[in-house]
Amino acid sequence: MRNSSYKGVVAAAAVVALTATACTGQNPVENKPDKPGLFKPGSQISYSKYGPDYPATKVKDVPGPCSYESISRKDYSGQTLKIISHAVPVIGEPTKLHARQFEEITGAKVQVINVPFGELHQKILTPLQAGQSAYDVMFYPSLWVGDMAPHLAPVPKKYLDTPAMKDVTKAYMDVATWDGKVVQYPVDGDRHYLKVRTDVLEDPKRQSAYKAATGKELRTPRTWAEYQEVAAFFSGKEVDDDEKPNFGSAEVTKRDDLTFSAFISRAAPYAKHPDVKGGLFFDVETMKPLINTPGFVRALEDMVKAKSTWAPGGANFGLGDEIFSFGGGQSLMSYSWDDAFIQAQSPDSRIRNKVLAAPLPGSDEVYNRTTKAWDKKPNQVPYFTWGWTSAVAKAAPNQDMAFDYLCFFSNEANTALDLTIGRFGVNPYRNAHFDAAFWEKQGWDKDVAESYVRTLSGMEKSPNRVFDLRVPGVNGYMSALANGVAAALADEKAPQRALDDVAREWNKITEQIGKDKVRSAYRNVVALEDNS
Repeated sequence: MRNSSYKGVVAAAAVVALTATACTGQNPVENKPDKPGLFKPGSQISYSKYGPDYPATKVKDVPGPCSYESISRKDYSGQTLKIISHAVPVIGEPTKLHARQFEEITGAKVQVINVPFGELHQKILTPLQAGQSAYDVMFYPSLWVGDMAPHLAPVPKKYLDTPAMKDVTKAYMDVATWDGKVVQYPVDGDRHYLKVRTDVLEDPKRQSAYKAATGKELRTPRTWAEYQEVAAFFSGKEVDDDEKPNFGSAEVTKRDDLTFSAFISRAAPYAKHPDVKGGLFFDVETMKPLINTPGFVRALEDMVKAKSTWAPGGANFGLGDEIFSFGGGQSLMSYSWDDAFIQAQSPDSRIRNKVLAAPLPGSDEVYNRTTKAWDKKPNQVPYFTWGWTSAVAKAAPNQDMAFDYLCFFSNEANTALDLTIGRFGVNPYRNAHFDAAFWEKQGWDKDVAESYVRTLSGMEKSPNRVFDLRVPGVNGYMSALANGVAAALADEKAPQRALDDVAREWNKITEQIGKDKVRSAYRNVVALEDNS
């Protein structure tokens, strides 16, 4: 894998600001000649001028077509760009910040609508289906591409040829691609991985106590069985000298808050056999759901057992709860997006540099749906979770300006700064982001930074991986899955029965949408998983 580094994290001046021209209008963009640039090549960029909530970190503007220098030459005065994005802060805050900057340096007026997650899908898709140009630019979870793709403008070649775009990892260029065309503009790279407290797991006294109690070595868990053993041993024990009990594991368990993703992380090594192709969620030929097959059932059984290791209220944790339970030091392990790790590594964190990143736990056996038997073999499966993405509407009259905004949003300087602000929801998605030196410059210890980039970059090299279901109607499928997981966690249904009910609901959704339509979209997902 090619690995380049960020250059020029230096201490110097802040960004130049201009007064935005508050003009309106939604006519196609007038191709005005370039104006003099407001920045010199390599200017120092900082967000500190926008308030105390932004770090004082300064980086160099990397020369290129998406740089501050290049974009500031564009004259979009008298034009309005309309954007829809998630609520502040996650992805919504950087959308607004970069909109403000884009206004300042191009003269455009940029209108940003921030929408809660539960409303975002409908707010975007309804006008698209009606052929309306309600928004030029849209930010949304990448797993919605099966619904969105027919309404998106392919990314023009001049943007695909930029150095920043060419540095996007293969996995996230694949996520941006649908039916052979790049229709989503990469702005984020999400994965699930394991986070652990090293001040606990590497402490000699605790290692001795664990060995005496279990007969096993205390180490970063390599399987879900080990994860459960370690979590159970420490749950309820006080390890921080703060007279408050700690807990083994923090997980996203709230039914309507991404529980489906947490469950997929647990199921991946049991259900994704490296030698069996043709679909994880469905058999791509028959479109029979596989969600109730033994690998998935085993994972749900594990998740039910894990309840004893959770903090009070842990059976109803949303993503924010998981972030602050691990990132705040209450729980000793967690697995999900980057946010909990970045929170733990924030400058004011009491567990800063007392954590490590590691691959998701695996399993000692994996279900083979072809032979209908368990194969005794170690299996570890990285999970590329949905992640935020962006796109330009096919019906948008302002496509040039829209793509310039996305080009600017994701330029090297902005991304370098955005990565350091945990609440932004922007996580590594370029090869350049796998540079431990960059993270060390943020105050991370060398071993912490190296564990982070090694874990994330290693996922790109795996031949056996899982992506989200990305088909029309995906919200319905994932809602049904979340309901099934929640029913098992609440002891309302046994895991097998809960997932049998999910499979029945999935069959209904497939019939409603059309089996051929869902299968056609699902082949894109299978191609990612099978590396074909």
